[in-house]
Amino acid sequence: MSTIGKRIQSYRERQKLSVTDLAERTGLKQDFIQAIEEEDMYPSLQPLVKLARALGVRLGTFLDDYVSSDPLITRLAEREEELIMHPDGKEPGVKFHSLGKGKTDRHMEPFFIELLPESGKDDSLSSHEGEEFIIVHSGQVRIVYGNEESILSPGDSIYFNSIVPHHVACVGDEMAEIYAVLYFPS
Repeated sequence: MSTIGKRIQSYRERQKLSVTDLAERTGLKQDFIQAIEEEDMYPSLQPLVKLARALGVRLGTFLDDYVSSDPLITRLAEREEELIMHPDGKEPGVKFHSLGKGKTDRHMEPFFIELLPESGKDDSLSSHEGEEFIIVHSGQVRIVYGNEESILSPGDSIYFNSIVPHHVACVGDEMAEIYAVLYFPS
């Protein structure tokens, strides 16, 4: 299976865009894009959304390998770790498992997400178009939304406009697990 970076590079090259062109379209630095493509570095969600928008594809396109027919069923035993986001570019902080992989006509991005203790070490806020719905499966989750901070427990949920700067992380040294559905308008 090809990496996220190789898929981004493939879409960029299909459109005959240079790394400089993509950097201009996204506002991201050239060396950052090159690190994603060549060094297998996984960025946070915000840069991935910018890259998907600039390339005219859904965020899930970077995760899809095949087309399925409706309905799409994702078995727990077959769930694969698809994307690891690094808060500092080195240590994994968030592990994403796509629950929509293969449904190419989807309008939402459903994920099962493991928030590792490292996720709490980075307090940077992200912002992107769309909406997010999160429900806590296990552990404690800290949500920073604008100037507000909330702690969610298993069974708690939050639904918000993701254009408002926000951050999602586990609390303390225990991993937390969430289900999240992200919607990006066309």
